[in-house]
Amino acid sequence: MSIPTITLTVLLAAQFTVFGILKLAAAKQMRDRAAHVGMTVTTYRMIGALEVAGAAGLVIGTVWWPAGLAAGIGLVLLMVGAIATHLRVHDKLSAAAPAIVTFFLAVGYVALVLTVDR
Repeated sequence: MSIPTITLTVLLAAQFTVFGILKLAAAKQMRDRAAHVGMTVTTYRMIGALEVAGAAGLVIGTVWWPAGLAAGIGLVLLMVGAIATHLRVHDKLSAAAPAIVTFFLAVGYVALVLTVDR
C-alpha cells in the first residue's frame, strides 16, 4: 500500500468515524444539522452507521484492497448525497465545503486503490 493511500485511509477513516459516531449518538450539533436539512434523527443515525462502516472498510482495505475499494466507493456516494443535500437546502459554499473536500479525498482514495494499490 502506497504512502498516499495510507494517508488518505487515516484521514478519511478518522473523519468518518468521528462524524459517524456523533450522528449515531445524536449529538445536539448533529440533531440541529439533521433538522436544518430536513432529515429525521433516525435517518441521520443511519447515515452515521454507514459512515462508521465505511471507515471500518477503509481500515480493512489496508490488508484486503477489495474491502477498501468497496468502502471508498460507498463513501464517495455518501458524499454525493451530502453535496446534493447542501444544494437542496441552498447552503452557502462554506457550509458545503467539507462535503466537497471529502468527496474529492474519497475519489482520490478510490483512484489510488484502482491504479496503484491493487
